[in-house]
Amino acid sequence: MTTTPKTPNWFDIGMDAWALAAESNMVIAMRMGSLALGGPNAALEAERMVTEKVAANITLGCDLMRGKLGSSPEAIVSGSIAHYSKTVVANRKRLGDTLAPQVPESAGERS
Repeated sequence: MTTTPKTPNWFDIGMDAWALAAESNMVIAMRMGSLALGGPNAALEAERMVTEKVAANITLGCDLMRGKLGSSPEAIVSGSIAHYSKTVVANRKRLGDTLAPQVPESAGERS
C-alpha cells in the first residue's frame, strides 16, 4: 500500500482505499477457504475474525473522538484507512503462511 503524505490529498487517499479494498478481498478469500475446511481451526478463525472487527471499530471510534486522526476530512479518512490497513496486511500474511502448507502437492495436476 502507498504511504499517504502528512498532508493527504484525495487522489492518494483514493489509491490507498483501492489498495485496502483489494487486499481485503484477498483476506476474505483466504478466510473463506480456511472456514470451508471446517473443524476447530475454522471455529477459532471465525471467532478471531469477529473479535478483530469489533476491537478495530472500537479503537477507531475512540481515536476519532480523541482527535487522534486529525480535524480535516482528508486526515480522518486517511487515518481510518491506515488504521484498518495494519490489520488487513497482518491477516493476509498470517493466512498466507497458514494456508500454504495445506495445499496438496498434486493440486492442479491432471491425471
